Amino acid sequence: MAERKWILIVSLAFIVLVSSSTSRIMKSSQLQYSYMGELTSMILGKLRFWATFNNGVDDNAAKSRAIGPNMTACHHSYGRPDLLVYCCPPGFEKSVPFVDFEFPDPRSLVRLRRPAHLLNESYIAKYNKALSIMKSLPYDDPRSFARQAELHCQFCTGAYEQLNHSDSSVNIHRCRLGLGYPEGMPIPDYYVNKKLAFFHTERDFSHFPPRVADLAYSTDQNHPHVSNDEQTDVNLKFMHTQMVSGARKTELFMGCAYKAHDGYCNSPGTIESAPHNTLHTWIGSSFNPGREDMGKFYSAAKDPIFYAHHSNIDRLWEVWREINDQRLDITDPDWLDSFFFFYDENLKLVKSKVRDVLDITKLGYSYEEVDHPWLSHRPPPPDGRVLDGIITVKVSRSMKRESKEEEEEEAIVVYGIKVKGNDYVKFDVYVNLSDETKMNPKFREFAGTFAHIPGGGDAMKKKVKLKLEFRNC
Repeated sequence: MAERKWILIVSLAFIVLVSSSTSRIMKSSQLQYSYMGELTSMILGKLRFWATFNNGVDDNAAKSRAIGPNMTACHHSYGRPDLLVYCCPPGFEKSVPFVDFEFPDPRSLVRLRRPAHLLNESYIAKYNKALSIMKSLPYDDPRSFARQAELHCQFCTGAYEQLNHSDSSVNIHRCRLGLGYPEGMPIPDYYVNKKLAFFHTERDFSHFPPRVADLAYSTDQNHPHVSNDEQTDVNLKFMHTQMVSGARKTELFMGCAYKAHDGYCNSPGTIESAPHNTLHTWIGSSFNPGREDMGKFYSAAKDPIFYAHHSNIDRLWEVWREINDQRLDITDPDWLDSFFFFYDENLKLVKSKVRDVLDITKLGYSYEEVDHPWLSHRPPPPDGRVLDGIITVKVSRSMKRESKEEEEEEAIVVYGIKVKGNDYVKFDVYVNLSDETKMNPKFREFAGTFAHIPGGGDAMKKKVKLKLEFRNC
């Protein structure tokens, strides 16, 4: 490792020497200083990386695919494809000593996180005071609201390089809102009170209370606008899909475990796509190109509602774990050992690993128990397709013939046929039909027919099935 370090330093020193000589023959002094400034910054950044890399990081750590920010290698990043932003903290070039995260004393009082729409006036007043104090702190204080907001920009737009992988950047995205139960679906009133610190101007005012949040929100102009009652029903069914029927496996709910290097699976889970991303977009202002502030990662945390939203996403994660009896937790060591740095209330820089923040009991807090009405709102099965034309489906054969001599029945079954109204209905079934001109019973592709005579009492009103023998054409 030491040999590799000195080879890099000597090589970079040679580049500096050659570049300095080259700069003397440049005609434009402006170009010269710009070029040299960028080159010097790049070289110094790499040297800082190696200095940090060799200070407590070994070869095994370099081989790990766990991610972690190099706090002395921060740069511009893209908040939108057309917008370059700078959210690096002041003085990041200088290394700051840190401490490892420690769990609170298990004997300490367990803190209760309550739904935002159920907070009483006393709680709201204390919360508002704390938020006002954070907003009043100077920018050079890492605990200030402005600096806290920029953490999301730093970690979610690729502003930091990875500590063990200098050619990669850290780009994750991978009190609480009460999404998931009807009374918690509108934005709480105190977030739209202009006299309180919760208010934020960069929001979509047309989505203010009493408007119910659209958990499946799309900016498409054709996206339907429905009544609050209908939106509530849609939200409950939507949450059942995102939390239960569409999230029966860890990767489906959580997405892939985020790792370093190219080639890792970069797929979000149901919870990140929606309601996480959709609510970000729904709250952001329609007057801004990216529906900022909440609509873009670089600006989202400037809105105080961001923190309630993310706390609720954490809660939904915990609910999902309970539904599955903690059987589907991620055990990948690279993911568990990924880490980040945050300042605590005492201005200490703390290194926290993912594994440190997975057990809320050890962290000393819990969520107030609430009902989960979406558990009983599984979307109903489809009514089926209306047979108003040719319908083509691919059917997998369920069995293989052991012997051509054996008499075995292989059948095609059309389930759930329901005739509405008092009409005569008939349709034909064809197998392996490649030419629609052969839609006639005289061809071998014809498998059978269904014909319904109206009348016949209640029995004829039920769904029926059509069973036909399958023949190789």
